Amino acid sequence: MIPSRRNVTTTTDLPPGAPDLTGSGEYLVPDVLRPGLTLVLVGTAPSRISAAARAYYANPGNRFWRTLHEVGLTPQLLLPQEYPRLPEFGIGLTDVAKRHSGVDAALPGHAWAPDELRAKLRAHRPRLVAFTSKRGAAETLGVSTGRLPYGQQPQTLEDCELWVLPSTSPLGQTHFQLAPWQALAARVQELRGNPDAPDGVPAS
Repeated sequence: MIPSRRNVTTTTDLPPGAPDLTGSGEYLVPDVLRPGLTLVLVGTAPSRISAAARAYYANPGNRFWRTLHEVGLTPQLLLPQEYPRLPEFGIGLTDVAKRHSGVDAALPGHAWAPDELRAKLRAHRPRLVAFTSKRGAAETLGVSTGRLPYGQQPQTLEDCELWVLPSTSPLGQTHFQLAPWQALAARVQELRGNPDAPDGVPAS
């Protein structure tokens, strides 16, 4: 079932002012999606810390929010509870597994909902979709993580330009690379300055 596109619904379980775009609150952390976004960032599933906080990337050891600011995707460093502000900068948020929390390796097979993600992308039609880890991309595309390089991919996903990024999770710190995030930010900046810019061509 695709979440309702109602603008803002506040429940007692949400941080003050946070949008519940699911329509029924069945997600652990609400989607932040609407038409006209330049970029949608797609995680795997909320960590237990994020699920408890009802906010994206809420683990203090996760470098997601610092990375967004460092590469220029947001003009200031946002707190996890400020995630509803991301559409101000043309950015949306969702996950492949919206109803489960925990580390990727512990998620049951039925947690992944790639068809639901694809339907959201068709409904909202962002220019770019970027997975914040290889695992989420692999589960959506049906390929192994070893076949997914970081950066822009040669294929699209529901007509959206497709990117795969290194995870900002504390569990992946030894493998984190900033360069793919910087390349994505440069592409977003290009589209912000020229919304009619053609699709990018992946590097060979």
